[in-house]
Amino acid sequence: MARLARAHLTTAESLRQLPALPEEQYAIVFEHGTLEVGMYAPRGSDPQTPHTRDEVYVVVRGRGTFVHGESRRTFGPGDLLFVPAGATHRFEEFSDDLAVWVLFYGPEGGERPTAG
Repeated sequence: MARLARAHLTTAESLRQLPALPEEQYAIVFEHGTLEVGMYAPRGSDPQTPHTRDEVYVVVRGRGTFVHGESRRTFGPGDLLFVPAGATHRFEEFSDDLAVWVLFYGPEGGERPTAG
C-alpha cells in the first residue's frame, strides 16, 4: 500500500497508527521511492535484528542507551542515530515513553560510504 498522499506528518498522528499489541510497535506512515518512514515505540525490550537497508532514527521522546555494534551511547529527544545496513543495533535501558521516527532508504545492502 503506497502512503505518499500526504507530505506532512505529525508525531501525534503517527503514534496513533502504532499497533495495539506491545510486541508489534512499528507502523509505516509514509513511503516514496526507496524511502520508508515509520514510527517505532518498543516496550520493555527491543528485539531488533540487523536490517537490509540503511536506517536513520530520530528520537521523538524518551531516553536510554543505543547499542550499535560494540558502541554504547546515551540518547534523548531530538537525537539522530544512523545505522548502516547489516549492523547490529538496539535500544537498551530505555524509558517507557520511547518513540522514534525510523527512516529506511536506499538499496538493499545499503549505500556506499562517501569518501571523506
